[in-house]
Amino acid sequence: MPGFFIRLGISALALWLAAAIVPGLHIEGVGTLVLAALLLGIVNAVVRPVVVLLTIPLTIVTLGLFLLVVNAGMLGLVAALLENMRIDGFFAALLGAVVVGVTSWIASSWIGPSGRVELLVVRSD
Repeated sequence: MPGFFIRLGISALALWLAAAIVPGLHIEGVGTLVLAALLLGIVNAVVRPVVVLLTIPLTIVTLGLFLLVVNAGMLGLVAALLENMRIDGFFAALLGAVVVGVTSWIASSWIGPSGRVELLVVRSD
């Protein structure tokens, strides 16, 4: 269970960073930020696999770049579900999805499958 909260915090951090960097991405309040992180996790677990499956031909033709559009759509869906989150256009959603994805990827690289922070120690004897 602690791993869930760590990943939720990582998602909230990524969304906060995206809102701070990307013009046109607005999130009002900490509660909305945490709820957006939770909803983004649910949307990515339930809706995204279906959308990715339906768009496989387009993803293949674009050599995977269409997945950026899918990620932007998932972020837009979360913004549509929340009253205090607003995205002003497609490119704001696209750039926001890139920032969220890269931030989550970097932060999650420090978290192991059990949800705990893991450090790799290399010893040369």
